[in-house]
Amino acid sequence: MIHSMTGYGKSVVQLPTKKITIELKSLNSKNLDLNARMPSIYREKELLLRKAIAKELVRGKIDFSIYVETTAEDTSTKINTPVVKQYMKQLQEVTEGDAIELLKMAVRFPDALNTEREEIDETEWKIIQTEIDGAIEQIKKYRLDEGEVLEQDFKNRVTTIDALLEDVILMDPDRIEGVRERLRKGIEDLREKHDENRFEQELVYYIEKFDITEEKVRLKNHLNYFVEALNSKDSNGKKLGFIGQEMGREINTIGSKSNYAPMQQLVVQMKDELEKIKEQLLNVL
Repeated sequence: MIHSMTGYGKSVVQLPTKKITIELKSLNSKNLDLNARMPSIYREKELLLRKAIAKELVRGKIDFSIYVETTAEDTSTKINTPVVKQYMKQLQEVTEGDAIELLKMAVRFPDALNTEREEIDETEWKIIQTEIDGAIEQIKKYRLDEGEVLEQDFKNRVTTIDALLEDVILMDPDRIEGVRERLRKGIEDLREKHDENRFEQELVYYIEKFDITEEKVRLKNHLNYFVEALNSKDSNGKKLGFIGQEMGREINTIGSKSNYAPMQQLVVQMKDELEKIKEQLLNVL
């Protein structure tokens, strides 16, 4: 069973003074590329979150975000009243101005506002952690559902390649006979006498060069191995990619050896199906 690297998970929790939104987005990548965005208050938990996400999602370009929306009167920024009053007093000594205008000027000066560093409420964090775990489960399910679609597409295309290979196998005797006739005709066109035994020896040599028996067997094995890997318990996109490369090598060799237009047309169709498989394999975990 395979999993896609594409996925999305989201969870929202309403706390007494704030609404927390957790989002996870994932796209394909050769390795794990995790980008985390969260308020500074939760930064001390970032390393633990990264480890948990990496363990569950393994690979992909992943964006993890925590958004906080304050829904009650709760702020860590306070007016430093004594400092502001002192600024206003000094300003009054410099100029006679409206108190409102002096206040506007005073609050812009250094230390007019105090920002207290928030500490994580562990009870609150446990709730948030539960929601994060829920978002991770959502994205894993999304990946599994996408993987099922990819798996069916792969199986359909492998079946098509297998059917084309069967056509190649059925066509091969006619191809070899065609090679034999072309060589014989070439000799006759030279209008020269030839040693029949020598001709047969040369014929065997050329037919061996054009023989694709091993390639047919290996391609068949690779197709079976690919389906077997699809049905295995673990999702391994890299392994499937390696098998796909081997399939391509055998298909290319059949094409280069065939020297027979109808067979080359079948090879082109096999290549087309394999390229579509390779494109989709980039999304497999």
